[in-house]
Amino acid sequence: IRALGQKIMLEEGNLLDADIFLTHTHMDHIQGLPFFAPLYNPKNNIRLHAGHLEPPCDLQSLIDTFLMKAPIFPVPSSLIKQACTFDDYKCGQIFELEEGVVVRTGKLNHPNGACGYRIEFAGKAIAICTDTEHFEDDIDQNVVSLSQDADVMVYDSAYTQENYPKFKGWGHSTWQEAVKVAEAANVKQTFLFHHDPSHDDAKMDAIAEEVAKIRPGVRPAIEGEEIEI
Repeated sequence: IRALGQKIMLEEGNLLDADIFLTHTHMDHIQGLPFFAPLYNPKNNIRLHAGHLEPPCDLQSLIDTFLMKAPIFPVPSSLIKQACTFDDYKCGQIFELEEGVVVRTGKLNHPNGACGYRIEFAGKAIAICTDTEHFEDDIDQNVVSLSQDADVMVYDSAYTQENYPKFKGWGHSTWQEAVKVAEAANVKQTFLFHHDPSHDDAKMDAIAEEVAKIRPGVRPAIEGEEIEI
């Protein structure tokens, strides 16, 4: 997100009006937020949304008392509050944004809660389904609903079917389950996401080769990659 912030600062003339939807607030998903440069420009208008937190915890207090508080981070959260507002919504809510963009939300199966997203615009749909763990006895209907007939689905594929049992209950899924969801929801393109850090390029290449044989249109996501829908 730091690189995105730098790009926006250059391309958008240093002004930004945007909504940022968080899937959840585990450290590996929010630790880059204080390095998002547009947050520090008081002329920007940035809305941060999270739908998984239960009272008394809320997004603003989490950032104030932990993420941007010494000794974790040296810059206080007070410096972002002119540009930033915080929204703790109820997962399942539908957002109708500017220019006809619709964001649908749905509960995911992850420790401490997480929300998935379906973004619809101009007849196209993208589903973001991470972090989430599949159910062994049935397919997760929340994930299917978010992904139904989507042009693109991004799905939590941290593990493989072989090593998943060691991490059961950790809140992540497998590329094999991604294939099942893609088939059940009739997804056009599926990107495997949230790769296990121990999976090097050789491992990811092997997964890409194997999954392509089972369902064309499913492949690992690549950092920095841009796709056209």
